[in-house]
Amino acid sequence: MSTVTTNEFTLLGHKPSLFVLFFTEMWERFSYYGMRAIFVLFLTASFADGGWEWTRERAIGLLGIYTSSVYLTPLIGGYIADKFLGYQKAVAIGALAMTLGHAAMAMETEMTLYLGIGLLIIGNGLFKPNVTSIVSGLYNKYPERKDGAFTIFYMGVNAGGFLGVLLCGFLATNLSYSWGFGLAGIFMLLGMLQFWFGRSIFGSIGAEASKKESNVEIESKVEERIEEKVPSNVQRDRYIVVAILAFFTVFFWAAFEQASGSMNIFARDYTQRTLGGDAAFIFKIVDTLITVIPLGIITWVLLKLFGQTFKKISLSNIVLGISFLSIWGIAIWKLYIILPENNAEIEASWFLILNSLFIIGLAPLFSKWWESKFNPSAAIKFGIGMILLGIGFGALAYGSSSIPQGAKTASVSLIWLVLAYLFHTMGELCLSPVGLSYVSKLVPPKKIGMMFGMWYLVNALGNFLAAKIGSYIDVIVNEFSMSYFFLIFTIIPAGVGVILIFISPLIKRLMHGIR
Repeated sequence: MSTVTTNEFTLLGHKPSLFVLFFTEMWERFSYYGMRAIFVLFLTASFADGGWEWTRERAIGLLGIYTSSVYLTPLIGGYIADKFLGYQKAVAIGALAMTLGHAAMAMETEMTLYLGIGLLIIGNGLFKPNVTSIVSGLYNKYPERKDGAFTIFYMGVNAGGFLGVLLCGFLATNLSYSWGFGLAGIFMLLGMLQFWFGRSIFGSIGAEASKKESNVEIESKVEERIEEKVPSNVQRDRYIVVAILAFFTVFFWAAFEQASGSMNIFARDYTQRTLGGDAAFIFKIVDTLITVIPLGIITWVLLKLFGQTFKKISLSNIVLGISFLSIWGIAIWKLYIILPENNAEIEASWFLILNSLFIIGLAPLFSKWWESKFNPSAAIKFGIGMILLGIGFGALAYGSSSIPQGAKTASVSLIWLVLAYLFHTMGELCLSPVGLSYVSKLVPPKKIGMMFGMWYLVNALGNFLAAKIGSYIDVIVNEFSMSYFFLIFTIIPAGVGVILIFISPLIKRLMHGIR
């Protein structure tokens, strides 16, 4: 184990170069979640409201093609970077492709819409796996610090998703959908420039494609020989556990990913979003706090980064500074518009920020739970996550029970959406990061890359099924009711959760001591 030197870990106990990647990832997630938040709303909105009046089935179906495809292309993008481009060039080219994709979508023609989606899928494949590989490379000599580094990096993901949904949704509502899509593209471009101008801080990490066998590959071969001594039936059983967890995870994502589709439509067309009196005042206070406080914290980190890296990567820092001045400008404009009004009109996409906020608030508590003596087994965690997901949809089913059969609009209390996102986030924390952790524990080192690729395929399948099922929202509402539609996502996940808890002793035996 290498000795940590103060010369390297000078910014909040980590390398300053980590935070360059933190902000790069933040802008990419800003663009991804910002665009996704308004995608279905734009396609299904009336012509008078700036939309295209697509059917909900068609819009959610296209969303499903996009969200499932972005989990497939990283497998190809990682290979291309390894063999030909290197991580740094792959990240930059991927960011450029996504910038062009957002620009194409902002033109609002059907041809440029499909072109834009294609560019976003390709760009994500080059960007996503390789920016993560650079983070890993920065800490190869300090493996004991990787967990902390990826935790900080993951906060960049949530910060970007939060800001993207908040501000792209605001511009889409108050200016036009073109401005919402365009804003996503602008910050993707700025993120690319910030990364490219600051790449010298990474040194040789990811600068070139792999020319020779890496230390990781050498270590993997050594561990492979050791593994041959392990009874083959033990590893076979552990593969079975991975397969079981992967199978049930499909059910989770098929329900959870209703957020950008059917739940977004529910927020726009069936939720009471106009507030008055005390309710409007309380919402404005809450909205102001959740806008200003996270931005303030991230800006403080930004200033710390400036202080340590401005001389070395000044142009990168200037681009980053311009980005944040722009973000503050839009945020202040947003508050300037909403604060003086007597009433408050909540954008439909606003509810999507709740997932990021709840993750930031609850993740430390769940982490403490996993570290305590009450830490449950893998199957129990998955089961709890599925049941919590079902409870969230149960809240929506109950809240929408007053909506008449076949209704196209309603005014259900927003509290049911808030409760749904709260329970969904708790379910996500029980399953998503835990799943990745158990894959890394159950699979031998030589197979980890392949298994993580398979795990992404599970996400792709879950996203595809989410869109496929969600596209039947109008059919089910017309034939039965909105409450019936959400009951489907209540009963199935909860039932799967009970099954997982029931078979947990079997899964525990198949893991052969892995916890």
